[in-house]
Amino acid sequence: MKKFTQKDAEKIAPIIGSKKISVLPDKFRMKISNEEDKRELVLEIFPETSFGKTRGMLVVVYTGNSHLQLHNCTGYVVSEELAEVTFVADRGDNLSGIVVERGASCSLYASLDRELISSDFTQLGVEVMLSGVALSLTEEILSSNKKNDEN
Repeated sequence: MKKFTQKDAEKIAPIIGSKKISVLPDKFRMKISNEEDKRELVLEIFPETSFGKTRGMLVVVYTGNSHLQLHNCTGYVVSEELAEVTFVADRGDNLSGIVVERGASCSLYASLDRELISSDFTQLGVEVMLSGVALSLTEEILSSNKKNDEN
């Protein structure tokens, strides 16, 4: 993935219902509120940060009772229809992802077998199927990232 920019943040904000993007020196910050369900969520995207010996993109989600991080994010997919953004980290045979939704909710999926996202979901238990379906939205960008790596 190319470096995450303000243009990317401006693409994501309306999908998840963030009215404002705070552009800070090292990150983009968006707040999502759901008055009806009394939920708030803060999404922070660090386009490039240090992970010790390596550098990469960091996605952080803060809620009233959780703090989630996705290290080395390799891409994202925006779904207007679902009103959500899926961030994914591709580590070869394993995928991890965070899905941030307009309703100020989020889901984390970690260390999925990459083959799961293109498998027959009807053959999986519901608890496993959900993660495969959620991250299957990223299959197109994962394929294009792989092609770019081969060139």
